[in-house]
Amino acid sequence: MNVNIKISKNVFNDIYIPFLENYDRYLIFYGGGSSGKSYFIAQRYIYKLIHPNRCNLLVVRKTGDTNRKSTFPLLKQVISNWNLSKHFKVNESDMRIKCLFTGNEVAFAGLDDVEKIKSITFENGELTDIWVEEATETQEADINQLKVRLRGGKSKKQMVLSFNPINIQHWIKKHFIDSKLATVCFSTYKDNKFLTDDDRKALEDLKYTDEYTYEVYALGHWGIVGKTVFDAKAITKRLDIIPKPLKTGYFIYDYDGNKITNIKWLNDSNGYINIYELPNSPKITKYCIGGDTAGEGSDYFTGHVLDAKTGKQVAVLKHQFDADQYVKQMYCLGKYYATPNQYGIKEEALIGIEANFDSFPIRELTRLGYSNQYVREKIDEYTGKTEKRFGFKTTSITRPTILSSLIEIVREHVDLLNDKDTLEELLTIIRNEKGRIEAPDGGHDDQMMGLAIAYEIRNQVVFSEEPITVNPQYHFNIEKNNEIKYDYGEVRTII
Repeated sequence: MNVNIKISKNVFNDIYIPFLENYDRYLIFYGGGSSGKSYFIAQRYIYKLIHPNRCNLLVVRKTGDTNRKSTFPLLKQVISNWNLSKHFKVNESDMRIKCLFTGNEVAFAGLDDVEKIKSITFENGELTDIWVEEATETQEADINQLKVRLRGGKSKKQMVLSFNPINIQHWIKKHFIDSKLATVCFSTYKDNKFLTDDDRKALEDLKYTDEYTYEVYALGHWGIVGKTVFDAKAITKRLDIIPKPLKTGYFIYDYDGNKITNIKWLNDSNGYINIYELPNSPKITKYCIGGDTAGEGSDYFTGHVLDAKTGKQVAVLKHQFDADQYVKQMYCLGKYYATPNQYGIKEEALIGIEANFDSFPIRELTRLGYSNQYVREKIDEYTGKTEKRFGFKTTSITRPTILSSLIEIVREHVDLLNDKDTLEELLTIIRNEKGRIEAPDGGHDDQMMGLAIAYEIRNQVVFSEEPITVNPQYHFNIEKNNEIKYDYGEVRTII
């Protein structure tokens, strides 16, 4: 059968056109409400169904009944709007759609009935495509089962997930987006040219009545479950404009069991150190590095490099590895951000590592010969004398103090923070029923603690006094003894 169908690009929102013929294994559409993403996905699949290439689609939601009120009528609406009804067979009771001249089909199912999904077959060929609508309703195990269904056969396979970003801690974000496993299309109502002015105004008015709904459902910002400790509005605005890292990678070096030498930076897009500002640029300054070790309730070693004069976050380390590897990377980071003194000798960045759960990193830095560690005072319980110790000790007194300071910094100077992962973690931090600031169940506070320590130890960075320079265009006349003298009051000695 020869069928000539022409579809104008004008029926699509411009932002989605590049994804019309995308064949990446995983494709994600997310963002604000009323962006037209679900309607476009329906358009996209009707477009694929009428092409000769094999396209057998399974549309799933958490429960099967919800398809009947959402995805099923959406696909039928596109068929009708494009005047293609005569070319499709729609089975209302079974919720099946079939293109009559290609044989391509659509089936609908709910993840609440796994056995039904396993039994779904198509008259012409195997399953090629899966669309998971409202994917944030699903569990990771559900999606893994769907991945299994997409294996085998000779045809190209693809899974599409669509959702609003209701929870920044959702497993989808880490699994597909942060890992860069999926190709991502982000959109908001601003990208939907088919909205009326009244529709747009209704969404924009939310900022005056329900700011949270406006941020998540209008602007498409990741939502937070519960009351966040840090200024969510300031953080989400900063996330919109943060710079990309200048470099991503880690350090390589020679190690003879005693000393680290021949340190070099290795660019690696999968690396665990992000550099946002190169050392001593645009001008010479000094740096401090706060570190949090992977202790109880924590999975990551972290390190935050700050410009000690401005407080700007210039580099971040975050990784899961052994303590000795962490120390060596922190050692290299401190050397990398060394500052030349007036004699041209490079002074290492000040490093302050949390000392509560594991003193090994501090002892190992000392053994390696690192000469600039944060020093705290500790009173000996037996002698009563004050002793000097390396590392930052988090106590019931110091913890709320440094976190209160960090809360103020985020609220008043969020522009100092450049790291996306750090900012997103701060969004998740809550205050529990006892008033303690902490990560929610399943969350992390490694970045928060490392950053808070960095700002606290910053006070121990010593800057030499800067000399006063006089512009040569100014000339000072020295008063002669025989000239008239005036009484200017108290004599001042200028040093």
